[in-house]
Amino acid sequence: MSSLQTRDLNHIWHPCAQMKDYEDFPPLVIERAEGSFLYSSDGRAIIDAISSWWCKSLGHCHPEIKKAVQKQLDRYEHIIMANTCNSTLVELSEKLSELTPDLKKIFYADNGSTAVEIALKMSMQYNLQTGQPEKNQFLSLENGYHGETTLTLAAGDCELYSAPYAAIMPKIPKINGIPYVTGNNDPLWHNMGDDLWEHIEKQLNLNKDTLSGILFEPILQGAGGMKIYSPDFLNRLRKWADINSVHLIADEIMTGFGRTGKYLACDHAGITPDFICLSKGLTAGWGPMAVVMTSNEIYDAFYDDYFSGKAFMHSNTYCGYPIAAAAALEALNIYEREHTMESVTKRSKSLLDRMQYIANETGSLVNLRSVGFLVAADIIDPQTALPFPKKLRIGYQCYKNAVKNGAFLRPLGDTLYFLPPLNTPDLVLDDLADITIKSLKEVLK
Repeated sequence: MSSLQTRDLNHIWHPCAQMKDYEDFPPLVIERAEGSFLYSSDGRAIIDAISSWWCKSLGHCHPEIKKAVQKQLDRYEHIIMANTCNSTLVELSEKLSELTPDLKKIFYADNGSTAVEIALKMSMQYNLQTGQPEKNQFLSLENGYHGETTLTLAAGDCELYSAPYAAIMPKIPKINGIPYVTGNNDPLWHNMGDDLWEHIEKQLNLNKDTLSGILFEPILQGAGGMKIYSPDFLNRLRKWADINSVHLIADEIMTGFGRTGKYLACDHAGITPDFICLSKGLTAGWGPMAVVMTSNEIYDAFYDDYFSGKAFMHSNTYCGYPIAAAAALEALNIYEREHTMESVTKRSKSLLDRMQYIANETGSLVNLRSVGFLVAADIIDPQTALPFPKKLRIGYQCYKNAVKNGAFLRPLGDTLYFLPPLNTPDLVLDDLADITIKSLKEVLK
């Protein structure tokens, strides 16, 4: 362990980790990052196979975003957003409002968890202020993940993150029986079937009179296991919500800006939610920023004289952060100039083909699934065709090997996935596949 690693571990409590693991797997010392690579202090180029927590949609240190950020730094770095405005944020807001014609109002936050919490609060306060105070409950989906504030943990379905805090979390029921698919060639993709929908509709009807909103990650659920479900489910859900005056809240934190092959994952279903939460790819990973997009109708329910008490009184110190806004505005321009969405659609199958190649070479992957520039599979014991005991932490062992071999993988349990920058070159993806094969074989032997 190097001196810097020792100094790090003397003081830094790393996120989402059991720190005891760092005893034999110390943190990588990163000197720089560029494109799809992290460059370590020992001179190695390591493929960033997960876009550094799913946000580096255009890779590291994109030169055009760097110029935009530097230009903004020459003006100023941060100002309070209350009672101020600036051209960068106005231009960004105008561009975001073009994503979907019905959601023209944009509220800024500084991270995805907070954006989701804002949307939930807006939905509830809207009903309170429009004569429906009884509509103050929420539903979300099984296997969902929405962040790590108390309310978003309650809305999620990942006990790994939420279990210690169960005593203080509100109860948010989870819809089960989600129509999971392997991709857009799955028969359920276009039609989930009436029987599955009837099972879900019964759950929806249980609390429809007190339901304010339904929260979901559209099409692709991330931390819950990289699970993909049918767009037809969202079509049916939109119709049910309209009939029952229930808001749909789309958590597009990870799925937005091309990850699934569409600008927004909701576009696969052709629906417009009542709230859309965006972050990560919004700035292409250049700074903390999140937005909640909603309609004029919802905005108008908060618009009144000050003493009406109807204002939405949420704030974040760095909401509308100008440096992140400059990065986001340039990132959106790059997505258009470089035809990123079209590129993802064309290259999606090749990413799946590489995971199939790994499965063929190792015999240890099942349930291959893919949408856009995401592919995932579950690791099994090739001798028994069964999952490994969780205590063996096979995915974690593969992760350690992969870092040694030149790829930053970080599986979710024993779910292996690739979620690289959207512009990762094909040759890099080939290397990623070969490194994964080597790393898996080292564990399996």
